[in-house]
Amino acid sequence: MISEKAKERMRALARRYPAARSAVMPSLYIAQEEEGYITREGLEAVAEAVGITVDDVESVATFYTMYHTQPPGKKIVKVCTSISCYLRNCDSLMEHLEARLGIKRGETTPDGNITLQGAECLASCGSAPVIQVNGQFVENVTLEKADTLIDELERETKPPRSESNGLKAGPKTESPTHSSLS
Repeated sequence: MISEKAKERMRALARRYPAARSAVMPSLYIAQEEEGYITREGLEAVAEAVGITVDDVESVATFYTMYHTQPPGKKIVKVCTSISCYLRNCDSLMEHLEARLGIKRGETTPDGNITLQGAECLASCGSAPVIQVNGQFVENVTLEKADTLIDELERETKPPRSESNGLKAGPKTESPTHSSLS
């Protein structure tokens, strides 16, 4: 449910622009922040705040990869598919990740932990192929590096072992960054 406070933030943004429709993208962020992804109610709230149709708002939300129109996993893995990454075998990388995770591009693992997406360009062409995990870049990705990344993500999203069975949960690991897989 989109809160009244969020709706007011959207309206305030719309007032800051000469053309209120210019606030559609930041308003979509507000809607996504509220519910974790862009719901129908979120689309309607944005449309009302910026004065355009729900269909127009939806076309923006579905065009850009930073907006989620379905509930995403805890970890969002984006594989860059631009020409630079394509020339460095991003298609093989995507196929490898699909097989490894047992899902297709645009899907989330059955446990809800990992969402796999393609992204037209992640603007890191000099270090292709590139993956982004929840906003963090992993560059010069090989199939082996991708496997290491997925191993880390699966460890991070796996629930800790119950102390009731006599085992203690292991230490929490950090999210992968440029340096963790270099």
